[in-house]
Amino acid sequence: MNTMTHLTGWEFAALAFAALLVGFSKTAVSGANTVSLAIFAAVLPPRASTGVLLPLLIAGDVLAVRTYRRHAHWPTLWRLFPAVAAGVVVGTLFLVWADDAAVGTSIGAILLLMAAVTVWRRRTAEVAEDPDAVVTRAGRLKARSYGVLGGFTTMVANAGGPVMSMYLLSAGFRKLGFLGTSAFFFLIVNVSKVPFSVGLGLINGPSLLLDAALALFVVPGALLGRWAVDRINQRLFERLVIAATVVGGLQLLLR
Repeated sequence: MNTMTHLTGWEFAALAFAALLVGFSKTAVSGANTVSLAIFAAVLPPRASTGVLLPLLIAGDVLAVRTYRRHAHWPTLWRLFPAVAAGVVVGTLFLVWADDAAVGTSIGAILLLMAAVTVWRRRTAEVAEDPDAVVTRAGRLKARSYGVLGGFTTMVANAGGPVMSMYLLSAGFRKLGFLGTSAFFFLIVNVSKVPFSVGLGLINGPSLLLDAALALFVVPGALLGRWAVDRINQRLFERLVIAATVVGGLQLLLR
């Protein structure tokens, strides 16, 4: 894969912008990091790009947890983790044989489907669900479905953010609860993916060297996101999340 010595100035600048966007997405508009995913896949070999991006996502997750840790909804997290673990295993098996085209097409289609379902649900439902209410209804099946999809997409393309964003929005989470819950969710899930990524050869010495340089740009992105989130109302926040999901899905589907 490309290392820092093989990158042109413009390529490194593009990756630096993508790293900044990772930090912003973790503390402001979750799902926006699908744009980062597309940039990394355009500059680096697509499969290898996921190994470079994962440590940067973990850095962003740590910053997000420090910022929103008091707003996490742990019952939701415990409902999701078993299904996500199953999705990660399926995603790992998928990566063993899938080529870059299959990965991009599969994830793009899933993201667009999730966005369409979420928009339809929000237009037909008069009242948003209570996050605690999903324990007793068809919400269990929904949590498992989104969990498996989230685990699968996060393993094969680091694109689980939009899937889980759609789940948290459909469950009725408000802005800070959304950010706090997703922060812990992705910190735990992304750290658990590291052994799989190392085993697949996606994380190695050259990728970590590039990460060391790009991590410097995640911090200002996170600070910018924290500043912006207080200035975004709930309706705009939800629209931005859905829009980022659609854009990311189209980029993956059409690249």
